[in-house]
Amino acid sequence: MVVKILSAATIGLDVFRIEVEVDITNSLPQIAIIGLGDTAISEARERLKLAIKNSGYEFPSTKVVINLAPADLKKEGAVYDLAMAIGILTKEGVIKEEPKNIAFLGELSLDGSIKPVNGVLPIVFGLKNLGVNKVIIPHENLKEASFASEIEILGARNLPEVVNHLNDGISLDAIKQNIDDFINTDIEYSADFKHIKGQKFAKKALEIAAAGAHNVLMAGSPGSGKTLLAHAFPSILPPLTKEEAIEITKIYSIAGLLDRNNPLISERPIRAPHHSASAVGIIGGGSNPKPGEITLAHRGVLFLDEMPEFPRSVLEVLRQPVEDNEVTISRAQTSIKYPANFILLGAMNPCPCGFLGDKKIECKCSEFQINRYRGKLSGPLLDRIDIHLDVARLETDELLEQDNTAESSADVRKRVAKAREIQLSRYKEERQKGENIYTNSELTPKLIKKYCKLTPDVKLMLKNALKMFNLSARGFDRILKISRTIADLDGCVDIKTSHLAQALQFRGYNV
Repeated sequence: MVVKILSAATIGLDVFRIEVEVDITNSLPQIAIIGLGDTAISEARERLKLAIKNSGYEFPSTKVVINLAPADLKKEGAVYDLAMAIGILTKEGVIKEEPKNIAFLGELSLDGSIKPVNGVLPIVFGLKNLGVNKVIIPHENLKEASFASEIEILGARNLPEVVNHLNDGISLDAIKQNIDDFINTDIEYSADFKHIKGQKFAKKALEIAAAGAHNVLMAGSPGSGKTLLAHAFPSILPPLTKEEAIEITKIYSIAGLLDRNNPLISERPIRAPHHSASAVGIIGGGSNPKPGEITLAHRGVLFLDEMPEFPRSVLEVLRQPVEDNEVTISRAQTSIKYPANFILLGAMNPCPCGFLGDKKIECKCSEFQINRYRGKLSGPLLDRIDIHLDVARLETDELLEQDNTAESSADVRKRVAKAREIQLSRYKEERQKGENIYTNSELTPKLIKKYCKLTPDVKLMLKNALKMFNLSARGFDRILKISRTIADLDGCVDIKTSHLAQALQFRGYNV
């Protein structure tokens, strides 16, 4: 009789139930593992032999056949080691009864200890939705998995602990933690708006960007404060919700970037890749597709400093994720979809030397050099960036100013959080219908028409703006989204001409 043991696989953030089927035949001693596994799974043969032997049990002296079903689903990693070992020991009669509706996850060491694996949190949540009511995982993954409710999660340190639990009911460690206790609302930031001199216009633009999750491109001379503004930007973002924290933690669990002792991602991620990053590093992928920088920045910020220094081919891969808030990585055998809902924050000089338009230093670049430099940012990519911002060099008096009355990030963050709450409440009905929308930047053309209603005077002003700025259809929609965010910050139900006027100057078409 074939023994069937439950495990699970992840493809992207999707979880699939895996049945580890084990049978033993009268033949020469051998282990055959089938079911479209990768190299790590093929190498499990030796790990299984020695782990079982060193745990004090006898390994079968005949042929062992292990099938990972379904056979057409690609399996990766050593997460199935524990399930395969349990299947062999059950078939040999060491484990008295075949475990039912219990999933097993974990990599086996040669001495029988169970080592941690990546992706445990999304797997546990996925198994709960698939009807599994109990999971045995590596003890080091226990804190990570403890945020899942309505499913029994047990942690084991070695193979004998699991066998004794299944045979004699000897208890294994279990932890349940409340997500609310780990959400960090009192974060100390390295940069604060109150420490940035001047730049009131830029600060207001970043406040609007944070309130509506809008993309921003800052252009200005070297030393004008672009990078400092970018570093201070996270300090005005609202705290994560419980749902966002779990979603981000799932991504980092799959990527293997979690701290085992503090496994919940409780702060919005800020990713700042170097301009030497490859397209695969930014977008994700590889032979075994993994999340890229845009997915690791989900619900947070992707900061691209010196944006034109990135290869154009790398920047162009951002076009679809910025528009759709997700990325699809297609390979010959599979297609993986990762979330990528981030705020794109870019910084650039106006020209190669950096002083085009500067009041104090003359630009030395030729027109050809300027056009080639700016040409690295294509029109379609620029059109997807909501706020185009000129950051001017500070005047001497502003630099020498010692007055410390500038508004702090904490004060700005309160307004941003209030605007986000308005949006959460407004789009609650849409989320109940299945629309994954939390902020104004996520509005679809259909929802723009519903939630960005225009009065006759606003329509007239917008009509004149369309002619003056020659806006594309996408640019038109983004102007309305920014206007909606400015209205939310002002606590207004309707978009007014003052909101539209402000949105038009933040679109700035001089970059």
